[in-house]
Amino acid sequence: MPAHIAEKQSTAPAVSSVSAEDKEATGSATALEEVILQNSNQFCRWHTELEAARTLETEEKYRRYADTLSGHLASCDALLETVDATLQQFDTLKAQHYNVSGKTRSLHDSCERLVDEKDKLVDFADALRSKLAYFDELERLSSQFHSGTMSVDVDTFLPVLHRLDECIMHITSNPQYADSAAYAGKFRQLQARAMAAVRAKVQQVLRHAMEQVQAAIAEARAGGRGREALENGHASSSSTPRAGGAAGASSSGIGPALAEGTETALLYVRFRAAAEPGLKGLLAGVAARAQRREYMQLLADCQRGYCEVRLLLVADVVGARMAEYSREPLPSLTRSGCSYLMQVCQMEHQLYDQFFPQLDEDGAALGPLMEPLCTVLYDALRPVFIQLQSLEALCSLVDILQHEVLEEQLGRRGDAVAPLRPTLRRILADIQERLTFRAQAFIKEAVANFQPTSQDLDYPGKLQRLAEQPESAAASAATEQTPLVGAAVANGDSSSLKESSPSAYASWYPPVQQTLLCLSKLYRCVEARVFAGLAQDAVSSCTKAVQEAAKAVQKRSSAMDGQLFLIKQLLILREQIAPFEADFSVVEKDLDFTHMRDHLRRILAGQASLFTMSADNAMVQFISRGAPRLLESQVDSKKDLEKLLKATCEVFIMAVTKLTVEPMLSFITKVTAVRVASSLNSGKRLREQAFASPERLEEMAVKVREALQKDLPGVAAKMRLYLNNPATHAILFKPIKSNIAEAHGQIASLLDSEYTKEEVARISLTPPQELAHMLDSLC
Repeated sequence: MPAHIAEKQSTAPAVSSVSAEDKEATGSATALEEVILQNSNQFCRWHTELEAARTLETEEKYRRYADTLSGHLASCDALLETVDATLQQFDTLKAQHYNVSGKTRSLHDSCERLVDEKDKLVDFADALRSKLAYFDELERLSSQFHSGTMSVDVDTFLPVLHRLDECIMHITSNPQYADSAAYAGKFRQLQARAMAAVRAKVQQVLRHAMEQVQAAIAEARAGGRGREALENGHASSSSTPRAGGAAGASSSGIGPALAEGTETALLYVRFRAAAEPGLKGLLAGVAARAQRREYMQLLADCQRGYCEVRLLLVADVVGARMAEYSREPLPSLTRSGCSYLMQVCQMEHQLYDQFFPQLDEDGAALGPLMEPLCTVLYDALRPVFIQLQSLEALCSLVDILQHEVLEEQLGRRGDAVAPLRPTLRRILADIQERLTFRAQAFIKEAVANFQPTSQDLDYPGKLQRLAEQPESAAASAATEQTPLVGAAVANGDSSSLKESSPSAYASWYPPVQQTLLCLSKLYRCVEARVFAGLAQDAVSSCTKAVQEAAKAVQKRSSAMDGQLFLIKQLLILREQIAPFEADFSVVEKDLDFTHMRDHLRRILAGQASLFTMSADNAMVQFISRGAPRLLESQVDSKKDLEKLLKATCEVFIMAVTKLTVEPMLSFITKVTAVRVASSLNSGKRLREQAFASPERLEEMAVKVREALQKDLPGVAAKMRLYLNNPATHAILFKPIKSNIAEAHGQIASLLDSEYTKEEVARISLTPPQELAHMLDSLC
């Protein structure tokens, strides 16, 4: 370095070092400002020193502020030490306060606890004393029972029974007590002993009352026999005793029937007077506790014993009365027996209410008593109606039981006679079963297997003879216009069918008449589903019988007579079954084995092996897939009847149409064939054909006119003979008129288009107005 630069460099740090230590800021800045810079190095060094000085100058105020804060912190530390000392003294004072307060509270709590313990001990002593009273009752009650002073008749028996219940309930609800099980067992023994005493008392009183009534009944019967013997001794030798009277009843082990007033006085009034004073209060006390299981069982035993005693007392009297009614006809026996049983049941219900009030609201408790009594009536009725063959008699019995007895009388008397309902329904079900069996047999005998006589198939002779009688014709017309069977069914009175004039049914085929009479009787006497099955069978069998009869009439008279006979009988059958609100259809179930033949055929043909150990084994497939299938098919006899009637009417209409305009129909058919042939290859004109010559058409017109003038009036007369209802006749004759008019119209159009006026006049086809007038006159 040059010498002057080296000197300045050696002096410059001394200045900077001096200014960097303890110089004042202003002096340092002045020294720096007075420096003479010679080169960039000096400038840089000067600039660095200037920056250091400015930095020291800037940081000086912060350093002084930091010194101030340090002083404040020292003051705060001193203050905190003073506060900590104060807080320590406060904590010591607070701990001393808590200590004193805790001791005070503990003393107060101890006092309150001592008071509570005293109260609890007093309450516990009182509770223990009250609960020990239940245990102490055992000794007192046991002494009363063992001393013999405790009797059911005394007034204190029911309170003692109530106290026993309280003790048992208290001990059983507190099983945690010492020896509670042992005490409960002993109390229950006393309770069982008391209940046994109640049972014995009830049985004793009831037996005593029964013996008194039986003695009075024997005395009354002895007096009755003496009077009867006295009357028989003074009677004339010509008098004839009634068969199966009281003597027969006595010989069979059943005494003679009592008079109605005597029977009521002995069986009910005297029995109540003998039994009620000793039982009413006791049974009322037992019934008041019936919500408990033990007393419920006791009450049930008392009721059962009551029913047994009453049955022993009443069975002989009821048997004697039924033996007396058995001499009457079956309807009278049914009415009298049911009425008497309802009277007995009502009286028994009233007597039962005197001993067990409000315990038999639905009448179920009297079932053990009334069911054996109803069996007496059942045993008297069943051997008689099981031998009945008459549908009318069986229907009369069903009507009596179903409407008079079950619906009217039982419904009017209410729950008092409810115990009779099961047995009466059983009798009704047996009679309906017998009626169903007899109806099936009747349908098979009188309808399906009916063998018509020559008089039954004498058509139209029978109708002609009836037409000669004005009253018969009017009745027959009324038969077709008004459904007699339907009216009877709607009025609920099948007996009106028997009161109708026999001529009203004279034109009916016997199977039709028997079918409708049978259905009218069964409609209100059997269930709807049973009636549906019987009706389907009856209508189906009747339809087949009428078809067979129509074939016989056709062979005997003519095809038209057979058709009209079939139409007439089917119309009667359809109209008369219309009022029946029943479904004339049944579902038939059959087993289908047809698919099994394919499996057997494959096995026999060797297509399926019997020895394959897999799912393709023939036997495995046969068992899994060859099971028979259940096929269900619905058979509706009413729809089948409608189809047959419609088909028969269509056949008859076509037959009458062919009878009158057959030449025209043949001509139209030939014309159609000729026109088809002429469209394929040009041929001769229609008038040039041999069958369509004016001469042939003239012959056709003459034949048709003769048929209209001779054959058609006969057909119309025969239709009026078979079908008395003008409306039916008009409905059936309308399509015939339409076919005849249509045939004439087609011929007339052919004549206008293919023939000359002279040829048309020569053919002389019947004019439309004249044809319409002719056909209208035949309706």
